[in-house]
Amino acid sequence: MTRFAWWPSAALLALLPVLALSAAGQAPGYRVLQSYAIGGDGGWDYLALDTVGHRLFIGHQDRITVVDPASGRVLGEIPGLNRAHGVAFSYATGHGFATSGADSTVTMFDLKTLKVLGRTVVAVDDDAVLYDPASRRIFTMNGDANSSSVIDPASGQRVGTVPLGGKPEFAVSAGDGKVYANLADKGEVAEIDAAGMRVLRTWPIAPCESPTGLAIDRVHHRLFSVCRNKLMAISDARAGRLITTVPIGAGVDAAAFDPATGDAFASNGDGTLTVVHEDTPDRFSVLQTVETMPGARTMALDPATHRLYTVSAKFGPAPAAPTPDNPRRRPPVIPGSFTLLVLGR
Repeated sequence: MTRFAWWPSAALLALLPVLALSAAGQAPGYRVLQSYAIGGDGGWDYLALDTVGHRLFIGHQDRITVVDPASGRVLGEIPGLNRAHGVAFSYATGHGFATSGADSTVTMFDLKTLKVLGRTVVAVDDDAVLYDPASRRIFTMNGDANSSSVIDPASGQRVGTVPLGGKPEFAVSAGDGKVYANLADKGEVAEIDAAGMRVLRTWPIAPCESPTGLAIDRVHHRLFSVCRNKLMAISDARAGRLITTVPIGAGVDAAAFDPATGDAFASNGDGTLTVVHEDTPDRFSVLQTVETMPGARTMALDPATHRLYTVSAKFGPAPAAPTPDNPRRRPPVIPGSFTLLVLGR
């Protein structure tokens, strides 16, 4: 995701909220079930759910904030990051990994105690991060470096680099030795051989522009790329081709797929969550647009409870004129307003 994934533009903040609507004849729709004040200042990025420890990890400016998603209680922090982005878990080694985009490092920490165990330099603008179970490796997606760094989860050391030929955003593991990544500047998906640490192929997903979040249906080999021009682009991973696109909200950053329900999700900075249903592996329909919060453009899914988590904050008025520190006139976050939203049916 982009390094400023947590900041909505002034234009997005000006959009009116979209009311939650359910499609006729469908089961009761998704809605916000709980809202928890988390607190803490600064921007935010990825959310990652620890499915073993039942904890939510949130990239939050200079730290990872760890939250009990059932109560909203802050359980701890992993400090010392510089523009915190993503988190990945290696349960076999008991280690977690967090990317720090401004200093090109990955922090390895103990999953039980959250104690920092070490830091490894990878590449410029390390952003998304994931664990691939087939190769038993950690992969970072390095936006400005146009590469993926490969880390041994036991030692925390970098063991290789995969040139991607484009700017990667989010990536997913297929669980069969393949890793897929969106290339935002190319409007393409890259297929990576995880063991061989090389790109096997890429394919275009036009009319998608600037794909960010990515989700996967492993059973049907479908990839869901969410795009900044308000589209979700759905690909056949085996054939390496685009199947179709469906409309989503503005300012998207994250995607998720729930294999039990067949629902795919796009979290949008305009304050909405788009719900798309996989009617068949080749046919998809928009079920619902759910109101969340402006700026809530990152999320995580709990496949056991089918609940979704997203975060945002309240914002002050945008500056009247750009400044050297804020050339895009981003509105300031109101201190202490950082909030976790829990969505479900």
